[in-house]
Amino acid sequence: MSHAVVVNDVYKQFGKNEGPFWKALFPPRSSNGNGNGKHGASTPHSPFQIIVAVDHVSFTVEEGEIFGILGPNGGGKSTLIRLIATLLLPDKGKISVFGYDVVRQPLQVQRLINRVSVEASFFKKLSPMENLMYGARLYGLSARETRKQVVEILLRLGLKERDIYHPMEEMSRGMQQKVAIARALLSRPRLLLLDEPTTGLDPRSKREVQAVVRELREVHGTTILLTTHDMNEAETLCDRIAIMDSGRVVALDTPAGLKNRVRGSSEASPTLEEVFLELTGKQLHNPEEDEEA
Repeated sequence: MSHAVVVNDVYKQFGKNEGPFWKALFPPRSSNGNGNGKHGASTPHSPFQIIVAVDHVSFTVEEGEIFGILGPNGGGKSTLIRLIATLLLPDKGKISVFGYDVVRQPLQVQRLINRVSVEASFFKKLSPMENLMYGARLYGLSARETRKQVVEILLRLGLKERDIYHPMEEMSRGMQQKVAIARALLSRPRLLLLDEPTTGLDPRSKREVQAVVRELREVHGTTILLTTHDMNEAETLCDRIAIMDSGRVVALDTPAGLKNRVRGSSEASPTLEEVFLELTGKQLHNPEEDEEA
C-alpha cells in the first residue's frame, strides 16, 4: 500500500498583534540602552505574540485509508488541513500528496484533492443546483452528466428534491453543509479533506454524511483525512486516529490500539474520551451530547 499523504516534521506559527500597529514600528530599547531589544514572544514589550499552530508534526496516510485527527478547537487540526490543501505554506518541514510536494507542486496537488470545511461559502441567492453547476464548470465537467450527478448526491445526503432548486439562503446551516460535501464529491478527488464536516448537523444528518464517507472509500477507493472533535465519529469512522493537542500529535494508532494504551489493570475497555483525558489531561467536548440533551 502506497502513501497518499506524507507529513514530515511540519511546523507552522502565526504572529498575533496584541497592541497598536505603531508599536511594531518603534521597537523598545533594551534595558542597557543599546537599542538591541529583541522582537517576538520572549520580549515583554513586543506587541506581537507568536502562536505555534502545528509543532513538528509527522505522520503518513495510506492510500484508501480513512485517517482521523482528533482534538479540541485550537489544537492545530484546521491549520494542518490547510497546509495539506496548499492554502498555507509550512514554516518548516515537508508535505507531499501522492508524491507531489504541496509547496513546489501545488497545482498537481490541487487536481487530486478537494476540501470541505465548516466555513464553506456559496452564492446564497442561488440554489444548490446552480451553485454546484457553477463549481462543475470550474472543474471542466460535462453539464448534462453533472446535473444528474448533483441530484443523485444531494438526495443521497438527505436533501429533498424541491430543496435542490430553492435559494440556499432559505436552507439551514446543516443543509448548506451537505451541499458543501456534494460540491467536493463532484470532482471525484483521490484525497478528500474533511475539516469537521458534520459540525452543526443533527444526528440523522451526521449518519447520512458518515455513510457517504464510507461509501467513497469502499466504492471509489477515495483516501479521506478527517478532522473532528466528535469522539463517536472518530471511533466509528476512522481506521487510524492521530490525537492532537496544542499543535502536537500526542498519540497515533487505531481506535483499539489507543484504548489498549490506557487499559491499565481494568478489564473494561476505556472510552475514547477517557483515552484523550489520559493522554492530554483535558476533557474533550463531544457535540453529540448537546444534541441528545
